[in-house]
Amino acid sequence: MQQKIINPQDLAFQLYELHNVEQFLSFDRYCDHSRETLQSALDLALKVAAEEFAPHARLVDENEPRFENGRVTMRPEVRKALDVLRDTGLMAAGQDYELGGMQLPAAVAQMCVGMLKGANVGTQGYAGLTIAAANLIMVQGSQEQKARFAEPMMAGRFFGTMCLTESHAGSSLGDLRTRAEPQVDGTYRLFGSKIYISGGDHELSENIIHMVLARLPGAPLGVKGISLFLVPKILVNEDDSLGERNDVALAGLIHKMGYRGTTSTMLNFGEKDGAVGYLVGEADKGLAAMFHMMNEARIGVGLGSVMLGYTGYLHALEYARERHQGRPVGEKNPGTPQVPLIRHGDIRRMLLAQKAYVEGGLALCLQGAMWVDEKKFAASEDQRNLAAGLLDLLTPVIKSWPSRYCLEANSLAIQVHGGYGYTREYPVEQFYRDNRLNAIHEGTHGIQGIDLLNRKVSVAGGRFYQELMGRIEATIGDARQESRLVESAGRLEQAMKAIKEATDVINHEKTEGNKEKALANATLYLDAFGQVVVGWLWLRQALKAIAGLAGKGEQTPAFYQGKIKACEYFARYELSGVLSTAELLKAVDSTALEILEDQF
Repeated sequence: MQQKIINPQDLAFQLYELHNVEQFLSFDRYCDHSRETLQSALDLALKVAAEEFAPHARLVDENEPRFENGRVTMRPEVRKALDVLRDTGLMAAGQDYELGGMQLPAAVAQMCVGMLKGANVGTQGYAGLTIAAANLIMVQGSQEQKARFAEPMMAGRFFGTMCLTESHAGSSLGDLRTRAEPQVDGTYRLFGSKIYISGGDHELSENIIHMVLARLPGAPLGVKGISLFLVPKILVNEDDSLGERNDVALAGLIHKMGYRGTTSTMLNFGEKDGAVGYLVGEADKGLAAMFHMMNEARIGVGLGSVMLGYTGYLHALEYARERHQGRPVGEKNPGTPQVPLIRHGDIRRMLLAQKAYVEGGLALCLQGAMWVDEKKFAASEDQRNLAAGLLDLLTPVIKSWPSRYCLEANSLAIQVHGGYGYTREYPVEQFYRDNRLNAIHEGTHGIQGIDLLNRKVSVAGGRFYQELMGRIEATIGDARQESRLVESAGRLEQAMKAIKEATDVINHEKTEGNKEKALANATLYLDAFGQVVVGWLWLRQALKAIAGLAGKGEQTPAFYQGKIKACEYFARYELSGVLSTAELLKAVDSTALEILEDQF
């Protein structure tokens, strides 16, 4: 397990046996690839992650970027690693050949990124934001914007950011105040301040391209009056050469609990004559345009959460195997040798919980990646629409479920290490600190829960929600044919039935006009819904494991047995909680609304 970033057996199982990513090689876009070329890209990503990213992860945590004389200074290893990423073609692994990419299927491209996240999420953040911003421009921008800004971003010459948050508004984007004044030459001048801008300033690239939300004069109030602008740190001339510095100023750095390798900045636009910006897409439709980047970022957050949890699990597993401490419960002779930690029941329980969370989370993220390709390249329009709807439905879950449960995996990894886990002698404490941000950025659990419950389950008359439930039911039916999975299938069926009943009750409450009460426990709904989805994915993994044991797989018998045990654990220990949560949801409990402000 090179650098303890991921278990190669699990990655191969999930890509090739569970999700069958090779099915996409029949699409014209991927017909040049074979399993060998896909694996070569994954091997290269793991090598870069282990040799260029992982070695300085602790260094950038202990020596975070500094604000000195109006500029950012940071460890030189960051630029070196990003230069290697660019030179290997991994910077834009999923992009078109002509844009310098490898044109990999989304699941493989995301895993190339995922291994970098697991090795050093702070350094990878610069590249991840850049590609997400470039993808946004490629979808929403003009041909000139694509050529002048997005293509240099794909090549790693320019980096990118997303500038949404303002100090007075937080997640309430409808209250932003940054304004954009139209100019006679067709450009705009932006005035305002943004906060928590990851990668907002550095000297890692020739330029930084900011994607900024702002208001035009006379724009409607709220989210319907937001437009999207492209604002470069350094202006780009018509011949593509770099011009003068734009009116974008670094106001300071924000120092965080984790993710310390990524600059978190406060930016001022327009301290002088206004920052030159270019409208992207249509006026007053900027938030809808920005959601292209935000949704991509949300899926990236989920994968980052998984990989931080995964590396923590592998570190804890190695420690539990190597650390000798204590004796079996029944051993009364203090003179007998101590045994490895992994021999103790409570340690095994914690390791099994971590395995269930991180391998289940990985299956969830890869399922989302499979739908990314299906929505673009599936044979029929109905298949494409269905994949798009399912991806949209599960995006809040992909973002939030790993952000909670893979963070819990990190907490358990610390616990396995005991007192050592709380010290900086071991990296598991840093994994926890880095992962803690993922529950917050790109939309908190509360925001994702409201999105899921208020919008996503009801889209198209509930078509995509019903499709997902139908697929879960079909897997339950298949699992009932295997004696080892009957119990797990039954527990998933109970949990699914409970969440369906809760959904019906809450939807009825919404139609009666009690939306605030109906959505008061949206976070609980999100959690229970996510447990059902991951339970479904674990049942699918167990079915593939049984097929593997019958000689139809490529992994070892011990690996497949471990998958079945993890499925049993998830069904028994995790799905049982869905039933009690569903009772609260069906009661449309309003305790949190009823307590008065002065009663806290």
